[in-house]
Amino acid sequence: MPTGIRFSEAMSGTWRPSSQATDAATGPLQAAGEPIRFDVTAEMPTFLKPFGTVSGRLTGTFSATGLATVAPATGTIEISPIEHRRIRYTVDFTGDDGGRYRFDGRKAIAWTHPLSTWTTLPGTITGPDNRIVGTATLRFARRDLPTLVKSVRPGRRTRSIGDPAELVRSRWDGRPGRLEVWYDTFTDPETGTGFWLHHEIVAPPGTGSPAVARGWAAVFPVGSPPVWERFGPAPVGDGPWFAAGDDVRAEPGLRTGRAGSIRWDLRYEDRSPPLFTFPAAAWRRELLPGAQIVPSPTAEFRGTVETDGRTYQLSTARGAAARTYGHGNAERWSWLHADLGDGDVLEVVAAVSRRRGLDRLAPLAFVRLRCAGRDWPANPLAAMRFRAHLDLPTWTVTGRSGNRRVRVTVTQPEDRCARIGYTDPDGATATCTNSERADAHIVLQRRSSGSWSLEREWTLQGTAHAEVGTRP
Repeated sequence: MPTGIRFSEAMSGTWRPSSQATDAATGPLQAAGEPIRFDVTAEMPTFLKPFGTVSGRLTGTFSATGLATVAPATGTIEISPIEHRRIRYTVDFTGDDGGRYRFDGRKAIAWTHPLSTWTTLPGTITGPDNRIVGTATLRFARRDLPTLVKSVRPGRRTRSIGDPAELVRSRWDGRPGRLEVWYDTFTDPETGTGFWLHHEIVAPPGTGSPAVARGWAAVFPVGSPPVWERFGPAPVGDGPWFAAGDDVRAEPGLRTGRAGSIRWDLRYEDRSPPLFTFPAAAWRRELLPGAQIVPSPTAEFRGTVETDGRTYQLSTARGAAARTYGHGNAERWSWLHADLGDGDVLEVVAAVSRRRGLDRLAPLAFVRLRCAGRDWPANPLAAMRFRAHLDLPTWTVTGRSGNRRVRVTVTQPEDRCARIGYTDPDGATATCTNSERADAHIVLQRRSSGSWSLEREWTLQGTAHAEVGTRP
């Protein structure tokens, strides 16, 4: 059976540029409102929930006189008429000047005035460096209602667990004793600099302390020690994505924020399917104390990162946007994200649980290699046959599944590492030694006719993303 619905919608109105906005061809735009319009198709992974919140993807076109002429557009829609009393649209598009822009609009639903609030969409347009380009008001014309109704169709026969936008959505539902993390790592191909953004919601056990949003940003330049700064704690933002105060946001395809002297304004895209390092059921049903997924395993980041008076202009910084959710950090752990080129990628998570009894076991290593469009091992439960040796500066993972075996050797040089203290929901502390400029050597072998032969081999120098976590 179909899992959701899809529909098409068009809204139009006027927008007013800010005083700094200019048209590259004609100079400063006029103060009077300029025409604006978007035509999009929404794909919702589940049926609408009148008393809940459903988020989906948008594709279509966006037009704004003086800014974009029928530009291809993508984005998200959040429908929450009762729970949050809003319908939110975010639409990303490329302007006529080649810059990346975003329209962010919200219908503020008031049931005392349903007609006007359901059809009126005020919003802002931001451009490069997250600067405000202008404000807009769009409206849904009643004459377009029959077209909208006719466009409603059953959704595709796919489970929402595989939808990257749905995977980025917050899982925390108010329960105490939970830790939810959004983290991004990527490498600037021009300078070799590595970057790490970490966003987390921490809900302490019990009901006495409220959950908080916090995190940090780190920059790993070539030839200089890493620099990093924390942000928060701040109240948890309202809605299905991550927000910490007014400064930090993590949404599908968008990362903006400030932590101390580090500022970032980034967009990312990834057309590859999500990578499930753990079994999908472990994420969907919370079968383990914690689980990790990679909604965007070959993401390309573009935008700016500023630190120590330097601005990094990124255009094709390759990396990943990943997520974890559970009761807290592991007792000990290691992690690797390795971009192997041509769409190939390796993700490794090895960990020892904090649960009593389980904390005496050897690290359980989850390995997921995407090579030539196929994921190996076919069954993530092959982790039972993988072994990890956790140490610094070098740690290893080895194992076999089917007629293949792999050996992964990761080196995190001391001068390329940042040590950051973690705090679990229950107050326990850990130390994470992270390097976004690590080295990795991966050897993949295949067994045939009773002997092992080399199938593929990869060596990464300063472009692997890795960390080791220890207690305290």
